[in-house]
Amino acid sequence: MNKLDVRGMACPLPVVQVKRALESAQGELHVLLDDGAPRENVKRFAQGRGYQVHEEQLEDGFAFTITGPGVTAAREAIPAPAVAAGPTVMLIGSDRMGDGPEELGRILMKNFIMTLLEMNELPDRIFFVNTGVLLAAEGSEVVETLNELGNRGVEVLSCGICLDFFKKKETLAAGGVTNMFTIAETMLSARSVVRL
Repeated sequence: MNKLDVRGMACPLPVVQVKRALESAQGELHVLLDDGAPRENVKRFAQGRGYQVHEEQLEDGFAFTITGPGVTAAREAIPAPAVAAGPTVMLIGSDRMGDGPEELGRILMKNFIMTLLEMNELPDRIFFVNTGVLLAAEGSEVVETLNELGNRGVEVLSCGICLDFFKKKETLAAGGVTNMFTIAETMLSARSVVRL
């Protein structure tokens, strides 16, 4: 019996920990977690991958028993549809995600970038423009994550004009420097572009 306690962990860690445990677990996985977003996110994650989730309310949260995966193996056996050629590109134009409070936006962007390490399919290139270049400079909380993405084959590139504007070219700590021609050319030939 595999057990995991993700109580007190901030988003996205409960889902990340459950994902890792399910990848290595044999049989049932028992998870202790908090009510609210962790409970909803983990349940949706597991059920979305074909697992059965039995939940029990406790005095200090919830206990999930996750079994399966049921339809996951069948889903994996279906060949993927053919996709257009070209890279998958991510364009990050800010050091924040969304239009709400700045502090929340920075937390969301940090969590998003850190969560990329848990994805099975990564973008081919990540371009940082405008204040997005601050994420790849010294002092950023995601420099280590960006370098790990680079080690996994993701090309991490920051706009040179933007780095100059913010006086960050000398403190670039993840990836390399690029120009707007390369960004435009790559985006126009991309299979898909994800803009944040």
